[in-house]
Amino acid sequence: MSIFTPEELIQYLYGEVSQEQAMEIEKALQNDWSLQQKLAVLKESRQFLDGISLHQPRKQAISAILDYAKQTAEIEQ
Repeated sequence: MSIFTPEELIQYLYGEVSQEQAMEIEKALQNDWSLQQKLAVLKESRQFLDGISLHQPRKQAISAILDYAKQTAEIEQ
């Protein structure tokens, strides 16, 4: 039986794996209770994250970051 990393399960959850790998994960899910639980936790986390309202950073913060990046780029050249 293959061991899947959390990253691979997240990719599976978001449909970012090949068909072959998706089939391997689905086959493993049929028999591996622990893997089923891990995927269930990831699904819950995804639903929670999808429900969060994100705020835009202040323009002042973005400007400060960009200014800092320009200064450090000039120093490195």
